[in-house]
Amino acid sequence: MPTEPVPGAVTLRAFAHPLRLRLISLLTGAPMSAAEAARELGESQANVSYHVRRLHEAGLLTFAEEVPVRGGRALRYRHDPASGPAIAQGGTEDLRMLAAALSEELQRRSRLRDPEPPRHFTDTEVWVAPEEWAALVERASELGEELHRAARAPRSPGAIPVSASLLFFAMHAEDAGGEEAQDPPGTGGADRS
Repeated sequence: MPTEPVPGAVTLRAFAHPLRLRLISLLTGAPMSAAEAARELGESQANVSYHVRRLHEAGLLTFAEEVPVRGGRALRYRHDPASGPAIAQGGTEDLRMLAAALSEELQRRSRLRDPEPPRHFTDTEVWVAPEEWAALVERASELGEELHRAARAPRSPGAIPVSASLLFFAMHAEDAGGEEAQDPPGTGGADRS
């Protein structure tokens, strides 16, 4: 039986690796052992085991079951989408590391893209009122939860692979010279996602 993860807020750094992003997505649809996940992702079992341990320690994967395998036992883990709200914002470096991992992962996913144009694309850097921002973040969270609930095991009959990435965060203002200026009122100087 595995040890329980240490409770507390998870930093963005826990996500900051392309393989960890893939594991979290994979283990949302179905519980798997490190060996099963390694086969599905085409990665080495040792590498996947390492990242599964880190994700479990961070509280992003939960122990699902123990199953017999060739005279031994395999531990299966699952991603609990409800672990997301416990994520601490992390520092600037944590967000940079996450952005780099997301960028690499989005490039991999784009190579697998269906030739049909994307169903939706939004990219924006705008100014909004704090209360509107809070409402938009809440709606994005609800959409993310709905998508996670809809997740199925890989290659489930009638299911298609899809990609969705939502990363909402408040930014510091820059002055005309590109220097960081004071935070706008109501942001409290903290990133929000």
